[in-house]
Amino acid sequence: MKKKSLIIIALVLLAFIFSAGLLTMLYKKKALKVAPVAKGRIAIVIDDWGYHLNNLEIVSRIKQPLTCAVLPRLKNTRVVAQKLHKLKVEIILHLPMQPKEKHRLEKDTIAINMSSEKMRDILDKDLANVIFAKGVSNHMGSRITEDANSSAMIMQEVKKHNLYFLDSFVTAKSVCAALAKKMGLRFARRDVFLDNRDDPEYIRSQVIELKNLARSRGQAIGIGHDRKNTLLILKEMLPRLAEEGYKFVFVSEIAR
Repeated sequence: MKKKSLIIIALVLLAFIFSAGLLTMLYKKKALKVAPVAKGRIAIVIDDWGYHLNNLEIVSRIKQPLTCAVLPRLKNTRVVAQKLHKLKVEIILHLPMQPKEKHRLEKDTIAINMSSEKMRDILDKDLANVIFAKGVSNHMGSRITEDANSSAMIMQEVKKHNLYFLDSFVTAKSVCAALAKKMGLRFARRDVFLDNRDDPEYIRSQVIELKNLARSRGQAIGIGHDRKNTLLILKEMLPRLAEEGYKFVFVSEIAR
């Protein structure tokens, strides 16, 4: 009888140990399956909206967050801002600024010889035109972003409007980061240009460079343009990167 009782107790203990082990394995398996692997945050900016309305349909098929930089006071500026807002993208003013090179300039491009009053007037009009703007970035602007006085004037106005500033970083001599830190202005800077060449394979390689930077640094910002090839490649690649564990965010979530 005593022997029989010991056997029963032993079987009960074995059953308990087996059950505990099985539950632990199931829990670990479930935890591994559910827990996402965070590889880095990526913000995608699409510049130069306002010239046309051609690519809005492609944007509507991109489900990851996009930040769109809209040029002010063009024929399609207000319409494109309204349509992009309905597509739940983040909108920023793409403020035309004087470059060092000779380019065709937009109307009322901020220039180095302008008075502070003229700069303020232009920025106020542009922000009134680019509705829903959450921030400001520079369109061209290598001459301005190297000049502390002009950049400080612009960034003071940006801060006054409670916006952030995105430096497109078109010159390595940009003073914007240091000024923003000194002024307590929310700031971000471009890491990768995605489409300096309008070539699908080149754009793919730049997106890969962007994801590698996000993985090594924790976050990265890529800038492309309102072009069909750029947007089609993003529609193709962003879902894959999301599956790999990269998180797509608006620039406002990175600006500090």
